[in-house]
Amino acid sequence: MGAERVFAYGAAAGLLGDLLLGDPRRGHPVAVFGRAAGAVERVLWRDHRGWGALHTVVCAGGAAALGAVAARAVRRSPAGSVLLTGAATWAVVGGTSLAREAAAIGRALEADDVEAARARLPHLCGRDPQALDADGIARAVVESVAENTSDAVVGALAWGALAGVPGLAGFRAVNTLDAMVGHKSPRYRRYGWASARLDDLAGWPGARLTALLATVAGGDPRGAVRAWRADAGRHPSPNAGPVEASFAGALGVRLGGTLSYGGRVEHRPVLNDRGRAVQVADIDRAVRLSRRVSWLALGTCAAAKLLCARLTKGRTS
Repeated sequence: MGAERVFAYGAAAGLLGDLLLGDPRRGHPVAVFGRAAGAVERVLWRDHRGWGALHTVVCAGGAAALGAVAARAVRRSPAGSVLLTGAATWAVVGGTSLAREAAAIGRALEADDVEAARARLPHLCGRDPQALDADGIARAVVESVAENTSDAVVGALAWGALAGVPGLAGFRAVNTLDAMVGHKSPRYRRYGWASARLDDLAGWPGARLTALLATVAGGDPRGAVRAWRADAGRHPSPNAGPVEASFAGALGVRLGGTLSYGGRVEHRPVLNDRGRAVQVADIDRAVRLSRRVSWLALGTCAAAKLLCARLTKGRTS
């Protein structure tokens, strides 16, 4: 069985496993990695970019290396390779947990229980919940659903297609390190620089694929393309910009604006200024769009890998 079929069958099984089972309550591999990365940080931390780069290499490189060792161990067994790819995909994607958290906040807002929505928001994103009213919470949820569709699903699938199990493990490690140390706090401004820059590079393919598929799967393709072209470059993140702008255009809503992280207020540009303000009902619409994009990403990545394999065989025959 070729690598293209191993990826297609394994990734489909992993994505289906995530849909049916969600994330494990205990012993999640990403949580285990996070604890290991925290232990490495306690040993290496210095207020210096070089030490932060070493931290990134040790943690992300170690995760990719473990994936490579595991893949090599089962390479002679097609069934074992598919099972490993499925398990790795299930471990690194988080679409179901993303949808569940967003839906829980949406239900709280529908019941006018803003305090309950604020209490759950930190499970989904790093915004300061006390600084947000109901509309602000709804907008934060839609933005987080858009960004995490790329980070938690599509980016992983793209790297799985490019590099197999090591790609899946390495991408999730890089993304997790960025969440842990990649922000601009006094402690991590220098130490987290390498993790943040590597996350920008690793997230580039998945973000563009997410934006493209949101344009295809959304209700307003022209609006999505217009918002993507006009507003993506104005966002401070090179990867969140295309994703959030295309989601905003596809859903017909405005995203961006003033927000607060860790007591620090940011004034971000508005994405899709032709759209209306986000409403609570848009949370469910964003979740449905995220699911469509996720499954389209699986099909796109599997088809691209199959096409590349056929082209390669054609050149060598």
